[in-house]
Amino acid sequence: MGKYFGTDGFRGEANKGLTFVHAVQIGRFLGWYYGTRLNRKAKIVIGKDTRRSSYMFEYSLCAGLMASGADAYIMHVTTTPSVAYITRVDDFDCGIMISASHNPYQDNGIKLLNGYGEKMDEETILKVEEYIDGKIEVPTACGHEIGRTVDYVAGRNRYIGYLISMSKYSFKDVKVGLDVANGAAWQIAKGVFDALGAKTYVMNAEPDGYNINTECGSTHIEHLQKFVVEKNLDIGFAYDGDADRCLCVDEKGNVVTGDHIMYIYSLYMKERGKLINNKVVTTVMSNFGLYKALDKVGIEYEKTKVGDKYVYENMVQNGHRIGGEQSGHIIFTKYATTGDGILTSLKMMEVMLAKEKPMSELAAPVVFYPQVLKNVRVKSKPEAQNDPDVIAAVEKVARELGDEGRILVRESGTEPVIRVMVEAGNDEICGKYVDDVIKVIEAKGHVVQ
Repeated sequence: MGKYFGTDGFRGEANKGLTFVHAVQIGRFLGWYYGTRLNRKAKIVIGKDTRRSSYMFEYSLCAGLMASGADAYIMHVTTTPSVAYITRVDDFDCGIMISASHNPYQDNGIKLLNGYGEKMDEETILKVEEYIDGKIEVPTACGHEIGRTVDYVAGRNRYIGYLISMSKYSFKDVKVGLDVANGAAWQIAKGVFDALGAKTYVMNAEPDGYNINTECGSTHIEHLQKFVVEKNLDIGFAYDGDADRCLCVDEKGNVVTGDHIMYIYSLYMKERGKLINNKVVTTVMSNFGLYKALDKVGIEYEKTKVGDKYVYENMVQNGHRIGGEQSGHIIFTKYATTGDGILTSLKMMEVMLAKEKPMSELAAPVVFYPQVLKNVRVKSKPEAQNDPDVIAAVEKVARELGDEGRILVRESGTEPVIRVMVEAGNDEICGKYVDDVIKVIEAKGHVVQ
């Protein structure tokens, strides 16, 4: 992670942590870096979510790009995965998505994608940051070299067509609930499901610039749970603000998490001989119940640091086909370079229809273990986590849990905090072991008083 960009872009409160000036600067650098630096005209595509500030950042980026001689293609309100897809298939030099994902409307973010639709490499990100800090000079375009904007809503339509083509089955007479979070999916998701024949029931599809993610979407799944039961629906899907994640609700109103989704689809792939390497890529935060369920069906797994970026890197390096996070970022490398909430929901529909089973039955083998997680504010994260006595306490808990649970101690990526998490048979056991480790951290003087 750099000075401004984290694992998922440059984020901050609009015009405080992330300002319109930053957007102009990012546009200026990218227009030069992919264009005039190489004696050519750069071609860059931009999408945005429904936040009020997204319009400001969109035009600021365009101004910066054009001032450096690039052409800016505007997809308007669309999803992060649609920008990734169009960047790749329409041969753009890079893509930009304006969104703070599941964050409240006050925040916003700028995500950069390379020409393959993947998250931008660290080397280029560091160069962007150097320009923002005034360490690199970029010339200004003049005369006929000044860039232009191009309305590119056609790109969004192309992406919708791609999603529709993904389905192997008609959704005729299937009653589907969609919570589009007053976000980027509001113009796309219903159209896709309608085109495939579903009886589609939509909620939170009236964005006003301020209500994105507000008591809705994948971060407030309880509303979709109630909606599915009240409407007697067959299944429900909830997306976040930029629709790169998806959670499900089964016909009984139970939540189907990203862990359940990875189990359901990896087993479906294995049964058809499509699970290359027989592996699923998870993060360390996936529930112990997922691993127990995968063990029972003979599917192997790998664990990465938290962040879909790390999941994708592992998948590409090792040729794995499915991976993701419990939060609903699911990556199917055969079809996409990033998590795609709508694609994920189509894949869940495919399994349900192919197996002719309700979602509750498909998800049942994954039984979540109770989890207790506590945060400890410390003076130094590395010193606390690498303390020999703390390590010994963690190892002791791991031995006592054996095959019936697990302990995870990790550093927060954004705060001076150590997170201690235990999963076991019940909350009492979890709490006891978490407290045992925290007592050692406190006794060694690592805690901020």
